[in-house]
Amino acid sequence: MTKSNVLQEGVGPLLTSVDCDAARAYFRTQPKEMVDKVMPVSEAVSRFVVDGDYLASGGFGGDRIATAVLHEIVRQKKQHLGIAGHTTTHDFQILCSGNLTGRGQLLDRVDAAYIVGLEARGLSPHARRVMQSGDVRVCEWSNYTLALRFQAAAMGVPYLPARSMLGTDTFKRSAAKQISCPFTGAPLAAIPALWPDVAVIHVHASDEFGNCRIRGTSVADWHVARAAKKVIITCEQLISNAEIRSDPTSTTIPFFCVDAVCLVPGGSFPGNMPYEYFSDEMHLQAWLQAETDATAHATFLEKYLFGTKDFSEYLEICGGEDRISELRKEELIV
Repeated sequence: MTKSNVLQEGVGPLLTSVDCDAARAYFRTQPKEMVDKVMPVSEAVSRFVVDGDYLASGGFGGDRIATAVLHEIVRQKKQHLGIAGHTTTHDFQILCSGNLTGRGQLLDRVDAAYIVGLEARGLSPHARRVMQSGDVRVCEWSNYTLALRFQAAAMGVPYLPARSMLGTDTFKRSAAKQISCPFTGAPLAAIPALWPDVAVIHVHASDEFGNCRIRGTSVADWHVARAAKKVIITCEQLISNAEIRSDPTSTTIPFFCVDAVCLVPGGSFPGNMPYEYFSDEMHLQAWLQAETDATAHATFLEKYLFGTKDFSEYLEICGGEDRISELRKEELIV
């Protein structure tokens, strides 16, 4: 669109490029072979998350989050990442653990729809401190329009028109632009595409090539996986390609979108995994409580995050398979 087409525009910073031709050029260089992509989480993060990358976290709220990858990103001290805060709750809280004295600055830019809060559980004191520090650039969106940004990218277009946000303060603080519809003349919001450098998504099952199944709602992950330049999958189960082929309509994310597959049973803990296990509300409350005091917070993170070698050790400290079994019963109560 030319400047003359723009009626109004938000004052928020556009944190990523909307050049769809550049994105397409990148995707043309990516290999599409069906090869074995199974690897440990530590290798996936080391290979596919680069300092300065823009990150998308799959799932929604505390549901179906790729906890193991998020822990490893913090553990490896990745720096200057951006993130799409598409109802990021505990996942955002985890990443904010990388913004601590002595650990540099993991997050430095955020497209925010819902951050800091852990929904009904309350606000994360540390995430709030990070966002109030002035060290993080922020652009505001609604959940719907942030999802539209992924959809536009998945479609390969620079923006999508919408009627959402017009006349609101969210529009004013976004990077959207108000345009006139070429057919009716009515005002529309032009919502810019968002191509993350890397997406981390937890799924119910995947084969070794990255053909993934998600039970229940996939939220925006169908589009996120197709918009992201690199995709790291963690899965509850690793299943055969023959099983995938037996029911191809159950494949939500196809292999050609995926760069790494990591088998992580219980991988959304302490978040909820629909049809598998409920969220560990006691652990989430303990995390929130620890953040109210700097010393307690440092001790908590050393025990559960910085001092653990991987997610399996973290899970074991939190109760291991016995705790997951309790949460399975809670999830499946009818």
